[in-house]
Amino acid sequence: MEFTSQRLIFRLYEQGDMDFLYSMLSDSQMMKYIGNGNTRNREESHAFLERIQSHYKKNGEYGLKLLIRKKDGVPVGHAGIIPQQIDGEDELEIGYWIAKEFWGNGYAIEAASALLNRGIEQLGLTRLISLIQPENTRSILIANKNGMHLEKEVILKGKEVSVYTYQKK
Repeated sequence: MEFTSQRLIFRLYEQGDMDFLYSMLSDSQMMKYIGNGNTRNREESHAFLERIQSHYKKNGEYGLKLLIRKKDGVPVGHAGIIPQQIDGEDELEIGYWIAKEFWGNGYAIEAASALLNRGIEQLGLTRLISLIQPENTRSILIANKNGMHLEKEVILKGKEVSVYTYQKK
């Protein structure tokens, strides 16, 4: 499912996007607050791409989408609504990674806001979460700007993670 926000196109990952994905997954600064913080080699990055694409087969609305800047077609990151399991409960997470050369341009808040609006308005969801490591202050600000609130702390992949939630009223 392709859709757009003001400056971004959200589109399904394709095999030809592998080099861009690998550039993010192999960068230690990019991966600092992602999962266990470990970078991935090319083979692991390919497996990651296959996992992303497997979400599309279950439901094309879910999974990470490549973020492409409208004005010039340059990929700037990825974002999506991602199925997660937290404390034995199925949840849907708003997740986003912006390539470090594009940090500070407002793409993360734009992507997160577009996903929240799409989830609530188009998909009829009533609850969405964001999983944020406590040291990731920029993502905490984005969650707060999106009307999310800290619900609890959990341990995921050996790291403490804050669960921020948006509940439709």
